Amino acid sequence: MALAIKLGVAMLSPSRARIMQLAGCALLALAWSEGTQTVQAFPERTDAGIAAEIKAAERLASVQAARGLSSVQVIVSRNDTLDSIFRRLQLSLHDLAAIRALPSLTPHFDRLYPGELLKLTYKGDVFIGLERRVSPSSTLSVIRQPEGFASKLIEVPLETRKHIVHGVIDSSLFQAVDAAGLNDGIAVALADIFAWDIDFAQDIQVGDEFDVTYETIMQDGKYLRDGNVLAARFVNQARTYEAVRYVSPDGTVGYYTPEGRSLRRAFIRAPVDFTRVSSGFSASRFHPILNRIRAHKGVDYAAPIGTPVHAAGDGRVSFVGMRGGYGNVIELDHSRGISTVYGHLSRFARGLRRGQLVKQSQVIGAVGMTGLATGPHLHYEYRINGVHRNPQTVPLPSAEPVPAQWQADFQKQSAPLLKTLAQSPHPAFAAR
Repeated sequence: MALAIKLGVAMLSPSRARIMQLAGCALLALAWSEGTQTVQAFPERTDAGIAAEIKAAERLASVQAARGLSSVQVIVSRNDTLDSIFRRLQLSLHDLAAIRALPSLTPHFDRLYPGELLKLTYKGDVFIGLERRVSPSSTLSVIRQPEGFASKLIEVPLETRKHIVHGVIDSSLFQAVDAAGLNDGIAVALADIFAWDIDFAQDIQVGDEFDVTYETIMQDGKYLRDGNVLAARFVNQARTYEAVRYVSPDGTVGYYTPEGRSLRRAFIRAPVDFTRVSSGFSASRFHPILNRIRAHKGVDYAAPIGTPVHAAGDGRVSFVGMRGGYGNVIELDHSRGISTVYGHLSRFARGLRRGQLVKQSQVIGAVGMTGLATGPHLHYEYRINGVHRNPQTVPLPSAEPVPAQWQADFQKQSAPLLKTLAQSPHPAFAAR
């Protein structure tokens, strides 16, 4: 049995606190003598209930002690250290000092995390050792040897399994992913992979379909988490998109078409998570504040104040500050004659300054309603050589494809992954 103790002291009256201490001592005595069992943190109880627990603990503690090795699993509480745990369990601080003196061991015990488990083992009143999980696949074990304490890492390797799942959109991508028995993380991954081709806020229709080949991470036959999406196919409005994950020889990871073209674009279509397009690109729009017809040379994305605004592409800040009807505005120069504008912001990213380089999807500000704005939204413009283009329809330049010298390696890695999509459980879809 394993004794699990949540360390910490409840705020109780002196009499109730004393009763709780007696109950805790009795239970600890049981653990040191009897072996291992699980004891949860004490909830609020009546005095009669606590007294009954004390009697039960005393009866169990009277069982003969010497039955070999015993262990206690400590649930680490906030601000716990090994020193405080050893003191509370009345373990030898000389043993703790000896453990800390082991080469390269200190970093593994410098910081404990609330909620994690430490397993301490002993025999009688002699401390034998402890275990701590230091990664998903390894546990650090410290054991008393005749010549002193020794440590080792116990590896429990992770394994990956491939899964192929088919889904149909009934109302939303998340609902379809859930109906297919997948976690939300797969929906997020699919939206990220196809984000440059499909607007998942507006373009998704009932009847759209997808196949996805993805990994699950297992350990000792138990599921731990989802891994990477390896290949995917999405049919949106009767148009098919395919993607395959490729790790190049230099370690670069990306998603590509079967021909090796990057699915990533040099620009993202919408630089903010929005609820709706409140005003589209137009040569003649009635301005709600100026009360006259005026060209609207960008797209307004309605979103709550404070919603993060992202850089549409890699670029350099050419302007950041207040400018007339734009209110708080940022302009980015992306070279090749391309620039983007982000207006009506409530604030700028901390430290953002003119001349600073930013990366695609980096947060540069937050949605607001400064300047001439009737409600919170992002006004976004896309310009080529100073000419305004519709951000929703302008062709976006692609990122670099798989380099020619790696095309053979790409085909070798991608071919078997793309074949898995043909194993879709929905034959009609797989045949497209």
